Amino acid sequence: MPDASAVTAAVLDDLREESDELDLLVAGLSAPEWSTPTPAEGWTVAHQIAHLNWTDEVALIAATGPDAFAAEVDRALAAPGSFVDEAADEAVTALTPQALLVEWRAGRARLQEALRAAPAGTKLPWYGPPMSVASMATARLMETWAHGQDVADALGVTRKPTARLRHVARIGVRARDYAYAVRGLRPPAEQFRVELRADDGALTVYGPEDAAQRVTGPLLDFCLLVTQRAHRDDLAVEAVGDDAWQWLDIAQAFAGPAGPGRTPKAGR
Repeated sequence: MPDASAVTAAVLDDLREESDELDLLVAGLSAPEWSTPTPAEGWTVAHQIAHLNWTDEVALIAATGPDAFAAEVDRALAAPGSFVDEAADEAVTALTPQALLVEWRAGRARLQEALRAAPAGTKLPWYGPPMSVASMATARLMETWAHGQDVADALGVTRKPTARLRHVARIGVRARDYAYAVRGLRPPAEQFRVELRADDGALTVYGPEDAAQRVTGPLLDFCLLVTQRAHRDDLAVEAVGDDAWQWLDIAQAFAGPAGPGRTPKAGR
C-alpha cells in the first residue's frame, strides 16, 4: 500500500500540473479576451481566474491559520448566496489581467509549499467537514479543472483529457450522499457501482461489482457531469436502477448549495 505522504505528494504534483495547464491557456490572452464571457452567468475569463486565486488564498489560511479561517466561514455564513461572486468581482475590479495572473501564480505556489510542509495526519478546516492535506489538494485540483473547463469553453478550446481526471471522478463518487443531503433528500442505503473508461481504455471503478445500481460511461463525461459543466443529456453517462438514475440528475463534486447546472444543448 502506498505511503500516505507519497500519495499526498503525488496529488500535489497533479494539482500543480493542472494549474500550469490552465496558466498556459490564459497567459497569452489579450485584455479583451480576458473579458470573454464564460458559461458561468456573469463571469468572464478573469472572474474564473480570480475565483481560483481567492480559493487558493482561503485554502492557504486554512492550512496556516485554522483559527483565522473561522472568520472566512463567518463571511460565508453572512452572505451565503453572494460571497463567492463578491470575491471574484472585487479582484476583477481591482486588478489588471496581468496583475491577477501574477497573484494567482504566487498564491498557488504558497499553497503548494504550505500543504507539502503540513505534518502527516493534519486535518484542515473547510466550509464543510475538515479535510486531510491530500483531500484539500484533490479538491483544489477538481475546482481548477472545472473552472478551467469554463475558460476553455469560453475560448473555444478543446482540452485533451488527462489521467488527472481520476481525482475529479473520485470526489464526485465520494460526494454522492452530500448531493442528496444538500437537497434535503435521503441518500440511498446501498452502494453504487461506477465504471468509467478513459480515452486510453483504462478503467476506473468504484463500489461492489455486484451492485444493482450502476453508472457507466466515459471518464471525461462523468467529470463534466459531477462538476455540472454539462447537462446529462449531452453526455454518454448511463445509469441502471432508479436510484442511480436520480443521482445523475443531482450529482455534484463541489461543496455548497446545489448548483443550477447547465441547460442541455443538442442532447445525444
